[in-house]
Amino acid sequence: MESLVFSNMLHRPARTLVSVAGIAIGVLLIVFTVGLANGTIREQAKREANVGAEIFVRASGSIGMSGAEAFRLDEALPAEILKVEGVRSAVAIGQNSVDAPDNNSGKRLVDGVRFDDYSSIAGMRIMQGRPFNEGADEAIIDTAWERQKKLKIGDQISLYERPFTVVGTYEPAGGARVKIPLGVMQEQLGSSGKVSSVLVAVASGFTVDQTAQNIQNAFPQNQIILTRDLEELYLSGYPALNVFLNVFIGIAAVISALVILLTMYTTVTERTRQIGILKSLGMNNLQIGWTITQEALLISLAGIILGIIFTWLLRFILSYFVTLDVEMSLLVIGLTFIVGLIGGAIGALYPALTAARLDAVEALSYE
Repeated sequence: MESLVFSNMLHRPARTLVSVAGIAIGVLLIVFTVGLANGTIREQAKREANVGAEIFVRASGSIGMSGAEAFRLDEALPAEILKVEGVRSAVAIGQNSVDAPDNNSGKRLVDGVRFDDYSSIAGMRIMQGRPFNEGADEAIIDTAWERQKKLKIGDQISLYERPFTVVGTYEPAGGARVKIPLGVMQEQLGSSGKVSSVLVAVASGFTVDQTAQNIQNAFPQNQIILTRDLEELYLSGYPALNVFLNVFIGIAAVISALVILLTMYTTVTERTRQIGILKSLGMNNLQIGWTITQEALLISLAGIILGIIFTWLLRFILSYFVTLDVEMSLLVIGLTFIVGLIGGAIGALYPALTAARLDAVEALSYE
């Protein structure tokens, strides 16, 4: 039986390869699109959390961390937060989204910081060049973004429709990839004395939850966010994206099923006489149907594996050109296997039933 299945697949190798490729493209679209969406969100959340602080304090009612909201926290708030039991350090920052024609989204998140204060909590180190001067149109960028954009010290980037000179690169990557003086950002936005967030580091001997509760009790009008929760907050903050991904997976599964249906139906039509010979030799309807289904499942399996390999290759190639992260989740890969095989089985159902119901005498006389 197994040799018959393989011989059927190799009888028309070009058609088999095209079918496998069609399914592989569907799998690539599922795994890559879902991986790109989740990976980008998780990577952004991880960078936001990689600032050396365990707690973010934001204005009440703040939505997400896109940099689209006005600065509403008083710049003097960090000094007040430092008085709260369990707080080791508190640093004010500004986050703003600026126009960026070279970015896929058309926007770029920029951090406004005071270098010494921010580096003391985030552990930021200058790798090349120097820190920016307070009050100057200067910027520092993380090393990954430097490589992606092929920038060097002394180059200029456009922020707020004017040039900012890149004076240094830093590590580790945390928060926005571009950082400018907080005072310059405040002046640009007309938010003198205001900031968007306060980063809080917890003192030894205190738990994050305990310190967060102390801050909440002292400043009930503000929003307290734990950096460990940022990833889930980011993922849950895009409900429309989740709906889109689910619909996308469903469409890709339907396309895979149709590819199998067309392939196997054509196969059954071409092999009508062969099926008649097999029936005359004693093969029953169940065996005929199972042979067709096995062939469809093998084609589906080959397409799924090839699609995952293509996704890995594309992910590897992209890593050299962009900082986008494509998440290869075992859950998504497992779901893709299940969806692909179910799609293959459904696509083979009608051709298998058609083959099983063929009359042996009529099939033998088929030309």
